[in-house]
Amino acid sequence: MSNRKLLNIELGRVSPEEYRQLPESGIVVVLDNIRSAHNVGSAFRSSDSFKADRVCLCGICAVPPSAEIHKSALGAENSVQWEHYDDTMDAIRELRDNGFTIVSIEQTEKSVSLDKFIPEKGKKYALVFGNEVEGVRQDVVDASDLSIEIPQFGTKHSLNVSVCVGIVLWHFRMERQ
Repeated sequence: MSNRKLLNIELGRVSPEEYRQLPESGIVVVLDNIRSAHNVGSAFRSSDSFKADRVCLCGICAVPPSAEIHKSALGAENSVQWEHYDDTMDAIRELRDNGFTIVSIEQTEKSVSLDKFIPEKGKKYALVFGNEVEGVRQDVVDASDLSIEIPQFGTKHSLNVSVCVGIVLWHFRMERQ
């Protein structure tokens, strides 16, 4: 039985201009001091795929234009709006002032398992993803409304941040359809 792969022209993808005209999702990705420009690029690509409204690049995050970001973003850095903040807390304050619920994606004493969390329709969420080594800064966790963790079953207790972005964005978008 044949199962032909679709050609890119058959996928019905929107242009970057059309992307910017799509309705807002109410989801913003906040990257808290991500060291790797490749991880930043991957976060852009997942943000585009699941229609995050924007990406907040905080602290030491690389910013476009960047060959390393472009290598993994494949142009998504041109479709997804982004802003840079010197400090993650500046982004958190602005987002909270604009009605966002702040969610740290982090293992904490009171974190909720992603599979048990149902995002409320119509509510705006800022999803904070942390540094590859240190995770989300403690002061950012403290300023968050809640923490969510991805259940894991192996010997490792963390995933690459770009993988986390994809998993969490997929969950939020699927639950809000």
